[in-house]
Amino acid sequence: MKVGYVRVSTREQNTVRQDEIMKKLGVDKVYTDKLSGKDTNRVQLASMMEFVRSGDTVIVESISRFARNTKDLLELVEELTKKDVQLISQKESLDTNTPAGKFMLVIFGAVAELERNYINQRQREGIDIAMAEGRFTGRPKKSLDQFEDVYNAWKLKKISASKACKQLEIARSTFYRRVKEYEEDQTVDF
Repeated sequence: MKVGYVRVSTREQNTVRQDEIMKKLGVDKVYTDKLSGKDTNRVQLASMMEFVRSGDTVIVESISRFARNTKDLLELVEELTKKDVQLISQKESLDTNTPAGKFMLVIFGAVAELERNYINQRQREGIDIAMAEGRFTGRPKKSLDQFEDVYNAWKLKKISASKACKQLEIARSTFYRRVKEYEEDQTVDF
C-alpha cells in the first residue's frame, strides 16, 4: 500500500501542492499534519507510523516535510525499516530500499537540519536588530491597576496566591514575576 505523509508548519498554510503530488503518485491513504516539524510529536505522523505494515511504502514530498533534524529522521526511518516499510522522498528522488538511498537520506537529513538552524539564526538576528531599534518590545505588559491592593492582601495572608491570580486575571508565574518586580522597586537604597 502507498501511504502518504503531508505536513505544513501552520494551520494557515495549505497542503494543495503536496496533495497534488500524492494524487499523481497514486497514494492510497494520506496523513496530514498542520504543525511544526521541529519534533516527532505529531498526531498524524504517529497514526501513520502505527498504521503502516510490512511491504507498504511511505511517500513524502521532501525530507523536510517528514523530519527537520537528522536524529528524528534516522529514528523514523529505522522504525520504518524494522517494519519492512520503504520510504520515498519525491523531491530528493530518495528510496531507502537501496544502500545509496540510505546514505543520501543521512545527507539530506543533515541539510534539512542545517537549513532549519539557519532559519532560526536569521530569525533571532532579526529580532535582536528590531529590539535594538525599539521596534520589537514583546507582548505589552497587562495593566494591573489593583495589583498593590491584591499584593498587600496576599502578603498579609488574607488571600492565597491562587485567589490573587484569579482577582488579577493572570497566571501564577505572572503573579510571582510581578511580585518580584514590585518588591525590587520598593527596596530603598541608603
